[in-house]
Parts: sequence; C-alpha cells; structure tokens
Amino acid sequence: MKSTIQKLRRKAAKSQAVQCYYCQQSMWETDPKIFSERFRVPGRAVFLFQCTAEHLVARCDGGRDTEDNVVAACLHCNTKRHRTKRPKDAVSFARHVRSRMKQGKWHAVMVKQSPVEISHSKAAANQ
Repeated sequence: MKSTIQKLRRKAAKSQAVQCYYCQQSMWETDPKIFSERFRVPGRAVFLFQCTAEHLVARCDGGRDTEDNVVAACLHCNTKRHRTKRPKDAVSFARHVRSRMKQGKWHAVMVKQSPVEISHSKAAANQ
C-alpha cells in the first residue's frame, strides 16, 4: 500500500505532466533505464531526474503532507534547494533555477524532446 507522500507525489507529477516544478525537465518515476534511452541521458546522470516529492514549505518549517504543499521535483533540484544554510522559498528557488538554466549553468543534460521528436524536427528543418 502506498504512503500518503507517495500518493501526493504521484498526483503532483501527473498534474505537472511529469515535469520538475523547478527546472521543468522531464522526470522518471519507475524505470530509469527507459527514461535514459528515451532522452539519451548518460550513465548515472539519469538518477538526477528521478521524481521526488518536494514540500513547498519544508516539514521542518511546519509544512504538512498536503496536496497544496507537495509538488513533484527532480532529485537534483530537490536536493540543491535544501543544501544551503538558508534555503530559498519555492518561488524564489524556481526563479533562480530558470535563470541558471538560461545561462546554461544547471543540470539540464537532456533535451525535452524524445529521440523520435528530435529526428522529426531535424527532418523538417532539412526540407
């Protein structure tokens, strides 16, 4: 039987189209190998894109396991947010991540499109 947090993570992932709340990259929930092949994510880097439950207000700050407080975030973003002495709030951290992504300084080692979509895009561009 799934725990409450697992159910909340799954529901959040579904409502977010299985994209990270912060970096908006695709994530995997059950099979890293399929994800790695689909998005051509090399080796251990695939584990950065594991779907995790992220509390917008951390439990240590009084946040609860509720639908409005739990979103889906990739493991990389989730852990990066909480590694500092004074973590940013969720909205500020999302702005920070997206700014860093525009500069090419975040973990976005994959493309958002599947290999099939990429090959169709390249074919259309060559016509």
